[in-house]
Amino acid sequence: MSIDFVEWLNLAFRWLHITAGIAWIGSSFYFVWLDNHLKRPEEGNASGEVWSVHGGGFYHKQKYQVAPAKMPQDLHWFKWEAYFTWISGFSLLVLIYYWGANNYLIDPAKSDISVPWAIALALAAIVVSWLFYDLLCRTPVGRDNRWLGALWFSFLVGAAALLDSYFSSKAAYIHIGAMAGTVMVANVFFVIIPNQRKVVADLVSDKTPDPKLGQQAKQRSVHNNYMTLPVLFIMISQHHPMTYGAERPWLVLGIIALLGVAIRHAFNLRHRGQSSEPLYLLIAILALSAVIYVSLERDDPRPPSQASRPEPVTYATVAPILQQHCTSCHSANPTDPAFPVTAVGLRLDTFEHAQQAASQIEARAVKTNSMPLGNTSSMTQSERDVLGEWIAAGAKP
Repeated sequence: MSIDFVEWLNLAFRWLHITAGIAWIGSSFYFVWLDNHLKRPEEGNASGEVWSVHGGGFYHKQKYQVAPAKMPQDLHWFKWEAYFTWISGFSLLVLIYYWGANNYLIDPAKSDISVPWAIALALAAIVVSWLFYDLLCRTPVGRDNRWLGALWFSFLVGAAALLDSYFSSKAAYIHIGAMAGTVMVANVFFVIIPNQRKVVADLVSDKTPDPKLGQQAKQRSVHNNYMTLPVLFIMISQHHPMTYGAERPWLVLGIIALLGVAIRHAFNLRHRGQSSEPLYLLIAILALSAVIYVSLERDDPRPPSQASRPEPVTYATVAPILQQHCTSCHSANPTDPAFPVTAVGLRLDTFEHAQQAASQIEARAVKTNSMPLGNTSSMTQSERDVLGEWIAAGAKP
């Protein structure tokens, strides 16, 4: 009996990542909603309160802007959801993109960077992103969330363009998500939780807590709230190669990330009872911009016309291309050591399988260069064009 430990670890870490992420994002969204619905209480010294109903019961929540007069005996902390989201996500990075750097991280068509240097660049990007963001927050720029957000957004888009020049576009995307996600978790670990611990310590010592501690934690929490949707998009973008497979994937990422920020802001305004209608036009423009840009690229007639060949391309012509570049991973018995079983359950080793997968071949190998992984087999543009002609002619036998 042989056990594929790597694949089982992949499943375990991915499952943990999704579960912890749902718990973290859910609590984050809930507390932002809670803040935006607080009303001034009729009595008591709380700064705000809200009544809600859920699961057949009524809930009465109160918020103290700095701290309550007396420390409660039972205090619940929200931190492990964030920590386990990062631990599981970084474990996936190591397992997939660093352990399998030749297949997933490096694109030899873009750069001849070695595996150690590629991993060093990836790790440095994650570390530098936190140092840059944290420094911004501590400068006068950090007093204005709009300026800080613009500079942080520009930094991430610039980083996406830089990483895309060395890595596969898919890896560049996931590392921008890792950079933003690391900043979000670091906000919890280095600012939010420590500041809350200082407030608790002051209360226990009968001291008056510094209100700046709560203000700093609140600011970082708001930043995390706005980064959530862009990071979620990056997580699901791996299943949509038309985004990271664009000619300028960093531009598509920037547009859709900005769309996520606008959507989140619209929700926040609505929850505060403020008008969010003007944002709907911006949301529609950003969404259409992404769709139109990617569609125009895909409609660019790169493959030559059928008239350039005396006869339509048949499976006999494309079979050697699939055999050379695809079946090492996508066959009943893969020969690529990275895939002990058929990659994503997709086989391309017979005509019937290739014909059924024609749309996937077109999306990932013809209209984008997201396959083969890392282009380790060096598929040429002319070979991609031949595949495109075969599919355009009906994927005939």
